[in-house]
Amino acid sequence: MKVTVLVGSRSDLELAEKVRARLEEFEVPCEVQVASAHRTPEKVDRLARDPATDVFVAMAGLSAALPGTVAARTLKPVIGVPLHRGLGLDSLLSVVQMPPGIPVAAVGLDATENAALLAVSILALKYPELLPRLEKYRARWREEPSAPAGDRP
Repeated sequence: MKVTVLVGSRSDLELAEKVRARLEEFEVPCEVQVASAHRTPEKVDRLARDPATDVFVAMAGLSAALPGTVAARTLKPVIGVPLHRGLGLDSLLSVVQMPPGIPVAAVGLDATENAALLAVSILALKYPELLPRLEKYRARWREEPSAPAGDRP
């Protein structure tokens, strides 16, 4: 079981670490890598072919090509996290408007929490031991509905 988180720039590592932290709460191994669809496409190709990775989370701003580039190179699930750069609309539209045949699951701008939780939900299809952990998380989450999303358990 493994999630690989890819960011297009070192400046995005702080957000990637939020995904890793949430995954660690579920005891899901996670690897974070800086790999740009434009500057290091060979590295993206190599990482997308990693047989140990079950789910990819690809985070990028501006043109947000990284999630689609990863999805074009793997048959495994790819979750795209558009990053808020400028208005953020360009990255959001880039992630949600993938061409037919190359699907990318999209979460909201900077939505690291939802990306991690979606990855765990996908993994739970293959690793049923994650289901009780998700149930416990959701139960705690329901108990604190007024807490800001980033502060919830």
